[in-house]
Amino acid sequence: MHFRVFDLLKAIACNLIVLHHLAFYGPMADVARPLAPEVFGWLESQARIAVHAFLVMGGFLAARSLSAQRVAVRAPVGAVVRRFVKLVPPFMAAMLVSVAASALAAQWMTHDSISSMPSLAQVLAHAFLLHGVLGYESLSAGAWYVAIDFQLFAVMTLLVYLTVRPGLPAWLAPSAVAACTAASLLYFNLDSSWDNWAPYFFGSYGLGALAWWASERTRTLLRLALLTGAILLLGGLALDLEFRSRIALALGTALLLVAACKGMVRIPGQDSRLVAFIGRISYSVFLIHFPVSLVVNAAFTRFAPPLPEVQAAGVLTAWLASIAAGAAFHRWAELPLAAITETARGTTARNARAAG
Repeated sequence: MHFRVFDLLKAIACNLIVLHHLAFYGPMADVARPLAPEVFGWLESQARIAVHAFLVMGGFLAARSLSAQRVAVRAPVGAVVRRFVKLVPPFMAAMLVSVAASALAAQWMTHDSISSMPSLAQVLAHAFLLHGVLGYESLSAGAWYVAIDFQLFAVMTLLVYLTVRPGLPAWLAPSAVAACTAASLLYFNLDSSWDNWAPYFFGSYGLGALAWWASERTRTLLRLALLTGAILLLGGLALDLEFRSRIALALGTALLLVAACKGMVRIPGQDSRLVAFIGRISYSVFLIHFPVSLVVNAAFTRFAPPLPEVQAAGVLTAWLASIAAGAAFHRWAELPLAAITETARGTTARNARAAG
């Protein structure tokens, strides 16, 4: 089943994240800001929460794949390893591009957003998605998200492994996820010292998982009402305890997914071919946009006059170049790397069966 609303949400969220990084890191945006100070201010301070839409969709899709295929029950370690192998090759390819982009940008400007040449330990920490927890500087903006996504998937796999089994009630898995979601929203997400660990973000991810169970076709109206009520209750309690715009967005996204997937609403533009295309390449755009933006920033700083109109054109150029680079990275890196790992996994499985 393909949910077209996902493409629309991905397209919106990935563009907001690109624009956030352009506004936050500058320096083009710093010069262009007087032209639209409120717009640049909002992009710098608020657009970053779009990542929580990705977290909700990630939780939705993780719960769907793990519970529907029962893969976590049969081989939880294998499910986690497959997720790691899916995420890391394109991630590391993008990190190498980021290293090269920083080296090029350093020739044209001096800026805090330029990373120094990484050490071997720093590269290995990224390769194992441990850069955040080990305290290494990220090689690219947004690198933290890939590590957190992997942690969250591992936690979800463990929860499904423990609760989706023959003889256990069907409500046990959603209940366990709801309990972990509550712990995140009402405790861990209030303490930023946890922001390198899954519990800090599991609130958004868990709301997405509950949205899947609520929208599942086999659910009765009673279960739909109970699970939707649980989403509303958890989100409402979290916002009442302390209003957080990121949690408000996660709650709204989860409810939208339930309504859209049950056919209750249709969002204008969700069937657009352009939206479908950007949604499809959104992960590649997310991975590659920062080094592209960094090089464009450096080029406009070095070679273009420091006029607001000219630097605003640079921001637009970086934005469009990031989308184009994401399409190229998707075509020439993400898809081929996925095919290689899939082929290698199939060969390994066949050899294992033959040996057995």
